[in-house]
Amino acid sequence: MINDIILLKQGEIVLKGLNRRSFEQKLMSNIKRRLDAIGKFKAYCMQSTVYIEPVDETSDMDAAFEAMTKVFGLASVNRAAGCEKDPKKIAELAIEYLKDDMLAAKSFKAEAKRSDKSFPMTSIELAQFVGGELAEAYPNCEVDVHDPELTVHIEVRDLAAYVHAAPTPGAGGMPVGANGVAVTLLSGGIDSPVSTYMIAKRGVRLIPVHFFSFPYTSEQAKQKVIELARLLTVYCGRMTIEVVPFTHIQEEIRAKCDEDYFTLIMRRFMMRIAEAIGRDHGAKCLVTGENLGQVASQTMDAMAVTGEVVHMPIFHPLIGMDKEEIVAVARRIGTLDTSILPYEDCCTVFTPKHPKTKPVLAQVEAEEQKLDVEGLIARAIANTEKTQIRYYEDEHRG
Repeated sequence: MINDIILLKQGEIVLKGLNRRSFEQKLMSNIKRRLDAIGKFKAYCMQSTVYIEPVDETSDMDAAFEAMTKVFGLASVNRAAGCEKDPKKIAELAIEYLKDDMLAAKSFKAEAKRSDKSFPMTSIELAQFVGGELAEAYPNCEVDVHDPELTVHIEVRDLAAYVHAAPTPGAGGMPVGANGVAVTLLSGGIDSPVSTYMIAKRGVRLIPVHFFSFPYTSEQAKQKVIELARLLTVYCGRMTIEVVPFTHIQEEIRAKCDEDYFTLIMRRFMMRIAEAIGRDHGAKCLVTGENLGQVASQTMDAMAVTGEVVHMPIFHPLIGMDKEEIVAVARRIGTLDTSILPYEDCCTVFTPKHPKTKPVLAQVEAEEQKLDVEGLIARAIANTEKTQIRYYEDEHRG
């Protein structure tokens, strides 16, 4: 019986110094939490590698492998098999475990690494021995050490020896939660889910905030955003989305302020509310999907006026990206199809015909003086709805 195992190689965590242990602990916590949503597994860390073993026959290793490719903090994910640290048994395992790979490939080479220096062979000797046995077992697959179609990896570690084919790239980045908490403004379009993903990749735990303008936007629009948050859990972990009622604020702005300033004033309200929510959760920054020059409210002058009302820094992960680049990321992470569903969001309600692209702060502030800013904000926060978003696997497994 082959001992199936998943080997996870840490990413830039290995470059950390005295605080490396805290990053590893956060990574292990995230891994175990993700595995708990799938089934029963044993996970432990040794020598910058995380080992995942099935507990019983019901452990779904395919689902575990797929989930691990989306955990931030990992450089690679390897589906492997383990055996005793004996050259002949390693070769036998490689012949059996990599049968499909060897039959499909036209050429191969073997590479070996030893963290256990007491092993009787050098890495080169072990690679040559296993490679020779594989070549004899699969004569139609030629040895090519320069440009092989398949590379067979052999790792001799403290507890056992492991064999696997080419590693699958990991999600990279840093473990979610290792670099603090942020509020992300999640609108329901293409950009904001991508910016949420990108900042989570840097180890930030996120609190999504959505501004809901019923009846100008529909219940389907709100459910669309909740589904986007659910799709993001495979990368960002479990989240609680805060849905802020925004209709009364938009109606007040439309009734009392110059139309040309509508979007700017609306976005300043969003920033104030997001910051207030963030303070309650220990957040240290805000995250938006703004992209320089994409629309009128995202000019340099407009963004300066919008960000002026808050004390927290505002991160813009997409600031220098082209739309095509953003769409490509959305497609890769699985949010694009949901983002393009034809439901309006609050940013498309009451759009001015001639929005200010080079606003003057004093003029914007003068327009805001026509409003009860603090009262409007307090009412919105008091009526905010919170929805816990479970892991995508929790919702979709049978």
